[in-house]
This record gives sequence, C-alpha cells and structure tokens, in this order.
Amino acid sequence: MESRAKALGHPIHPMLIVFPLGLLSVSVVVDILYLITSNTRFPFVSFVMIAAGVIGGVVAAVFGLWDFLAIPGGTRAKAIGLLHGGGNLLVLLLFLGSWLLRYSSPDYVPTAGAIAMSVLGFAISAVTGWLGGELVDRLGVGIDRGANLNAPNSLGGQPADSNETRANDVRSTAK
Repeated sequence: MESRAKALGHPIHPMLIVFPLGLLSVSVVVDILYLITSNTRFPFVSFVMIAAGVIGGVVAAVFGLWDFLAIPGGTRAKAIGLLHGGGNLLVLLLFLGSWLLRYSSPDYVPTAGAIAMSVLGFAISAVTGWLGGELVDRLGVGIDRGANLNAPNSLGGQPADSNETRANDVRSTAK
C-alpha cells in the first residue's frame, strides 16, 4: 500500500519521525546525566528537547494519520496501525506531562514524576517503533506498489514498476 503523503517520491511520515524520536530519547539520556552529575544546565536542555520533540511528534502524527486512514478496514495492518498511532499518542502525552511538570519547577529541574513519565514514554516508544517497522517491513504499508531492486530513481517520474525495471529484476535474480 503506497503512502498518501509524499515529498519527492518518498513517504513523509517516516522522514519526520526520526526527529521527535531522537529528541525525546536524548532528553531521557540528558536527564540521566543530570542525575549523575547534578550539572544545572542539563534540566534546561532536556526541557527544550522535550518541547521540540513533542512539536515534531505532532507534525509527524498528522502525516501518519493521513496514511492510517488509507489502510483498508478489517486488516491486520489497520489493527497494528491503531496500536502504533495510539501508543505514540500516549508517548507524546507522557512527554508533554513531563514537560509541564518541569515548566512549573525552578530552573526546569525535573521532579521524580517528570523523569518517570519520560522514561515510560521512552519505553513505550520502543514498542511503537517496532510496530511501525512491522507496518512497513512486514505489511508493506507506505511502500511503492512496484518496488523492486532495480526501480528507477523516484525523481525521474517513472513508476517503480515500469516494464524495463521488472525485466531487469527478473534477469538479475535468474543468474
């Protein structure tokens, strides 16, 4: 099933998720560094990373929802997509809660609750990331219909499953 939202021939959602996933994950690492070192700069860094990660996550979610709505009902992909999206919504809410607790704290120092929410969000994101991989790698969501090892460049304007690339693909696998 091809992605509905593309830029330069590639699905937008997978391009965007790396930013919030990276920012939110590293905010947990920065919190751990703060707990180990008591360096007072770390809380502000984590605070800003969470804010940027949540904003980026909302933007990525818009494109993910757009693709999700195109998945046919009653399929395993629809069920996995619902778990993936719902889990990621929970991740964003946990990090937003963590951010709000830090916002009201002097110098953005995280409370135990703020850190716990971030760590739980991080753990859930590992599961939802795996579910996203299941959607793409196993169920073919967001994949060009004619994807093959010799498909032309997406910027060339040719469909991935042009007759020439399919013939080359068959010849190369026959050797």
